[in-house]
Amino acid sequence: MYHQIADMPPKGTPYRGLCVPAKKFAQQMQWLKRLGYRGLSMQDLLPYLEGKKSGKVFGITFDDGYTNVYDNALPVLKALGFTATTYFVAGHPGGHNHWDIEKGIPRSGLMNEQQIKNWAKAGQEIGSHTLDHVHLTQLPEDEARRQIEASKHGLEAVFGVPVTAFCYPYGDESAAIREMTRQAGYTNATLTVKGLALKEDDLFGLPRVTVSGNIGLIAFLIKCLTQKEHKRRVKKERQH
Repeated sequence: MYHQIADMPPKGTPYRGLCVPAKKFAQQMQWLKRLGYRGLSMQDLLPYLEGKKSGKVFGITFDDGYTNVYDNALPVLKALGFTATTYFVAGHPGGHNHWDIEKGIPRSGLMNEQQIKNWAKAGQEIGSHTLDHVHLTQLPEDEARRQIEASKHGLEAVFGVPVTAFCYPYGDESAAIREMTRQAGYTNATLTVKGLALKEDDLFGLPRVTVSGNIGLIAFLIKCLTQKEHKRRVKKERQH
């Protein structure tokens, strides 16, 4: 799970770890490739999650659809032959992270329509992150459903590709929200819960490995390629 591929803002900035420097991202991807792994979008990863395929693969996701992902991550993905999913805030192409501003997170631009088209043309996946980056469980049922459905249909209409991957903003979801997502025609949805995705997981409640900007390469590889994240997840689930 990535957000922005950009230099980290100054120390003390809220959520500064959501920015992973471009050089660091490139190094992370290159090392996984060297170790025999292939990075995949959620669409491409699905057969592995369903147990229909097996291999050394990992999913790559970007939340929100930042311009710096287009500028700094897309060339790396293309060079390595990897695919990835960006979850776009469907109502705001060419806008900015307005939902973050009151938290003190610096303003950052979102991909415009042409950049999103180029993203898809390069073999990358367009996913949905609702229309307006909302807390779905805090909305009336009709509005939550609209955010889930209209974002999918809007992205499909504008970009002419199927939109089957969804990400709950803030990881805010419930059994009812998962069911709405399923009914809307998505095939999978991701959480902000940390952990490795397992074959037995609900495809509408997939955890992810959080990659923050201050993580070193060794720690990154341990997170992705060992059972550390899985053990942490199991421990947390037992506590609940």
